[in-house]
Amino acid sequence: MADIIKSNNRNFGSLLDELFSNTSGWSKPEMKFPPVNITEDNNNYEVDLYAPGLDKNDFKVSLENGMLTIGYDKRTEVTDKKTHRIEYYQSSFKRSFSLDDANIDASKIDASYKDGVLKLVLPKKEQTEVAPKQIEVK
Repeated sequence: MADIIKSNNRNFGSLLDELFSNTSGWSKPEMKFPPVNITEDNNNYEVDLYAPGLDKNDFKVSLENGMLTIGYDKRTEVTDKKTHRIEYYQSSFKRSFSLDDANIDASKIDASYKDGVLKLVLPKKEQTEVAPKQIEVK
């Protein structure tokens, strides 16, 4: 799987900080993007992006030149109300993964958002085995 999908995102936080932190997950201030799980079965690769509380209509998923990009951009609405405290904030992120187009059927990629998880199903292309061929030497 590592050869099929490669992430260009890195979290350069200290391992010790992560091990001894009282918080976990995407809520950490230093984490600028939601975590993903990438799995594989006989027919598909699956990318599960953990992003609870978001609106599925604000996700942008694209595939261009072998690069799968998942983005989210939600702007806070401006109102005429006097504001005393704001804890809801603008959230946005972008994650990109390099795909091996030779193994994934890009025309059949499917995306859904349910229970706080954006699920992308990346169907594998059917592999045809090349039969050995004897070549006559003339």
